[in-house]
Amino acid sequence: LYSLQIWTINVSPILTLLWSHCSTLSRVWCAEFLFLCRISQYFTCFCFLIQNMQMVPVSSQGFGNFFEGDCYIVLYNKSSGQSTDIHFWIGNASSQDEQGAAAIFVTQLDEYLGGSPVQHREVQGNESPRFRSYFKNGLIYKKGGVASGFHHVDTNVYNVLRLLHVKGRKHVTAREVEVSWNSFNNGDIFLLDMGKAIVQWNGPQSNRREKLKAVLLAQDIRDRERGGRAQIGIVEGGDERDSPELMKVMMAVLGQRSGQLKEATPDDKPDQVVFENSGNLVVQEVATQPLTQDLLHSSDCYIADQRGSSVMVWKGKQASKEERREALNRAMGYIKAKNYPASTSVEVMTEGGESAMFKHLFKSWRDKGQTQGLGSTYSVGKIAKVDQVKFDVMELHARPELAAQQRMVDDASGDVKVWRIENLELAEVNPSTYGQFYGGDCYLVLYTYQRSGQQQYILYMWQGRHATKDEITACAYQAVNIDNKYNGAPVQVRVVMGKEPRHFLAIFKGKLIIFEGGTGRPGVVNPDGGARLFQVRGTNELNTKATELQARASSLNTNDVFLLKTDQICYLWYGKGCSGDERVMGRAMSDVLSKQDKQVVMEGQEPAEFWVALGGKAPYASDKRLQREEPPHSPRLFECSNQTGQFRMTEVDDFAQIDLDEEDVMLLDTWEEIFLWVGNSANQYETKEAWNCAQEYLRTHPAGRDPDTPIIFVKQGYEPPTFTGWFSAWDPHKWSVSLLQPLFRAQTSVSMNLSPSSNFSPSSLAGGTVSPSAGGSGMYLDPELLINKSPSELPQGVDPSQREDYLSDVDFENLLGTGRSDFRRLPKWRQSDLKKKAGLF
Repeated sequence: LYSLQIWTINVSPILTLLWSHCSTLSRVWCAEFLFLCRISQYFTCFCFLIQNMQMVPVSSQGFGNFFEGDCYIVLYNKSSGQSTDIHFWIGNASSQDEQGAAAIFVTQLDEYLGGSPVQHREVQGNESPRFRSYFKNGLIYKKGGVASGFHHVDTNVYNVLRLLHVKGRKHVTAREVEVSWNSFNNGDIFLLDMGKAIVQWNGPQSNRREKLKAVLLAQDIRDRERGGRAQIGIVEGGDERDSPELMKVMMAVLGQRSGQLKEATPDDKPDQVVFENSGNLVVQEVATQPLTQDLLHSSDCYIADQRGSSVMVWKGKQASKEERREALNRAMGYIKAKNYPASTSVEVMTEGGESAMFKHLFKSWRDKGQTQGLGSTYSVGKIAKVDQVKFDVMELHARPELAAQQRMVDDASGDVKVWRIENLELAEVNPSTYGQFYGGDCYLVLYTYQRSGQQQYILYMWQGRHATKDEITACAYQAVNIDNKYNGAPVQVRVVMGKEPRHFLAIFKGKLIIFEGGTGRPGVVNPDGGARLFQVRGTNELNTKATELQARASSLNTNDVFLLKTDQICYLWYGKGCSGDERVMGRAMSDVLSKQDKQVVMEGQEPAEFWVALGGKAPYASDKRLQREEPPHSPRLFECSNQTGQFRMTEVDDFAQIDLDEEDVMLLDTWEEIFLWVGNSANQYETKEAWNCAQEYLRTHPAGRDPDTPIIFVKQGYEPPTFTGWFSAWDPHKWSVSLLQPLFRAQTSVSMNLSPSSNFSPSSLAGGTVSPSAGGSGMYLDPELLINKSPSELPQGVDPSQREDYLSDVDFENLLGTGRSDFRRLPKWRQSDLKKKAGLF
């Protein structure tokens, strides 16, 4: 009864609307499809085909299959119920009438749902990362469509002969091409689908992730279109002699190959931003970067133009009905006027329902109901929803998402070692002066802490504002030496003076002092500049620092505590807006900074000597206190790769740990920090270019980002909780063993005795089945193919009740917490309990 009630609340408005546009037969299909979605708990995504100007639901067996001659509408509702996305997909061979009908249905659906959904226009071959993320195993482009009389869903049909050209690393696409060797190239993967058998041919220049994605796509075709009864074999294009039987079959179907295969060519896309108003057919530019939210007025509609890569339309709630309805058409007219490609992606959203991508274009963004300061709410982005909680360092390891929010890996109780760059070499700093940093120096700070019984390291590279280029270069060079000494384990963090991250402040326990200039080198006397003024900010020893400012009255701020150090006395100045905690930390900092007598001075009660030391009275910041608010921006992940022969940064939508590619460098933007994650197999060129691109990314960001935002260097296997917390369900053991090679080894050792006219039998392709490791074959499976999978989703030949038998010894112990022999001695109920917790039951 509870499930039916929830179904009624969530589905009935959509069902009512779609019902009015469907024929009698289509209504039956629609009801059946919704029911199946509910039972399988996959009710978040609906797909509809535009057929004879009507919406026809697509069955789950057809998900991911798109005919080039058709248009489709995909409705995606997040399981959290917080947002809805409507995509309409346009096939390259679809008619103008079908495209127009799709646009009308999208507009009507958007209006019925209150205007809250974000609308996306998707063009074949240029789909957005979000759209591709819905179809985990990839998109298949099929020739034909309704007008050509082609059938749309052919399940358990084996009279098939087609060649699929597979492209993509994160979200693959497969396009039907001519069944000929002329369609092949060295850089991509091809699936020769013969009904009862599917042969995967891997181009010599394709990489391991592409191969895995193609395998998953082949398995998806087998399971959804062939009822799990087709067999799969794999040929490595660079070692075709190792698969003689499979090559015989390919030659029999494709003929003898003559000449060299073609090379793959990458696609390039621009990524820049302009902002324009669509009040009339002739658009008028309103502003360029940095963009601010106050540019948007509820009575108007606007276009945000990313110069050819995408166009976003924002509809104000008070804009006229006609203007709102015409927003999509205006965007298309704008694209034509700009001579942008017809494939340019379009997003349409209503005020209050902005996408995370749109918000990221603005320097700051405030949602309705958002609070300020220390009570600021956290936006729901990629991490698990975190309610407002008081910061508790004891929870950091238990809740990595909180560690990520707070930017704290631990409670700062670890060991600290500090070096200064002197004559381009490392010189140890006296522990009694830890926390004192001079703007004329560069420092390396190594922080060591424990996590899960193992030592972890963070290496901070602090760069003084007045340090020489040689010293900054030497700092980076010496960081590499320290990193090598610890076998690459340290997480490297570049810290620009004045932009110290929270954890850096915490490790110095409220004694961090930043001197504007000078040096901390022993024996060097810094010039006496007379009175020195320090601004103290912080409420406890984990977040407090003192920063030297010009000793002028204009440097004061009514919201803070200041220390004015003269030759005779140290004044402790309390602004009217500072809190009691801030005063306590100011008093503690004054004891570190000066051994002189302290005189407390309340704002408005300053003695004449105080103003004399500052050069006389002058206006200073005395506005009502507004605590700094962190912008509620969702994190973004980018893949940095030159696998295609050209360095590119590609955004990964709806990212998860599985998207971290061991062969690449990944950039994670959490707004306050930039993480560069380096896979174990990433090459040096990618690492170097990723660092340069991270700086360029900040410099050119449309929101006017701070170019000195901390950039944190993280290596695979040494991720801190401030990084892992942005990923849901992070698995620390994921990279304990190689996951791909065993799978490919099992599937390439195939024996086939087939001709193109043969009837394929299940035993024809041994590569389509697997044997458990316990059986003596020594073959193991990637745990991702076994965990939380229904029996129908498992690789063919896997016994659902004995999934643990297909794990390597390392994966077995990591997932179940015990070795095989100890596991077998446990009672059955205990074994079942462990398997349930591991997702193997």
